[in-house]
Amino acid sequence: MTRELAQRLVTAAILIPLFSGIVLKSSTFYFSLLLAVVVFIAAWEWGRLVKLGLLAWLTFIAAVAAALGLAIAGKITPAVTRVICAVAMIWWVAATVWVIRFKQGTSLSDLPWRGLLSGCLILLPAFLSLRALHQEAGFGPGYVLFLFVLIWAADSGAYFAGRRFGRNKLAPQVSPGKTWEGLIGGLSAAAVIAVAGGRLLGLSGEAMIWFLPLCLVVVMASVVGDLLESLFKRSAGVKDSSHLIPGHGGALDRIDSITAAAPAFFLGLSLFEWQPT
Repeated sequence: MTRELAQRLVTAAILIPLFSGIVLKSSTFYFSLLLAVVVFIAAWEWGRLVKLGLLAWLTFIAAVAAALGLAIAGKITPAVTRVICAVAMIWWVAATVWVIRFKQGTSLSDLPWRGLLSGCLILLPAFLSLRALHQEAGFGPGYVLFLFVLIWAADSGAYFAGRRFGRNKLAPQVSPGKTWEGLIGGLSAAAVIAVAGGRLLGLSGEAMIWFLPLCLVVVMASVVGDLLESLFKRSAGVKDSSHLIPGHGGALDRIDSITAAAPAFFLGLSLFEWQPT
């Protein structure tokens, strides 16, 4: 076991139980406050990553802070969140094309306003969708925790399958370590979690017909979120967004998969199971 892997496991062993307790036991208000801190740190890391100029950086931080404050104050309804997430998912489709067409050596720091807009579309819909999920009457916190477990399981499945069977590169120009075999391993692990989690969440057999494909789509979205951050890191010539978390990089490194997965999951549940009011 490498030192980095051991460090990651120790950090995860501490943070995962703590995070699970916060998600399940905290009110949406306090959950949103904690999440807002993480997102704000990620926003700071993003501004550093894309090398925003002073004006663009101040504009970005102000926009993120204002949106977070309005959401925590309850001024952004789930209905508005659905619209914002729908726009974000259209953007994530465009981001997929961006990842596919990216050429190594391309610099993205010469267009700071593109970095500003990308940061808003990456961070804010994820925050809003997680908050809307958490406040859903019934088992909203359970859905939030399930989403994170789903992504963690997919990441782990992809990591181990990639190390054991990986041969064909998924996006070598962006993230040379990711393989198609790893992606298949991640989707397989996600399918197991989706079936088990769906039962724990009390979904019927009929509901599972749409829930399983939804979870696989969500995992595919998470891969795009991960790859997009890798694209910006490669352009900036850095390995991690910061060194905030030992063995895990920065806040942005920990939530990159969730940034695309959360809006997709929220929209899917809104369409197929419940309609937040």
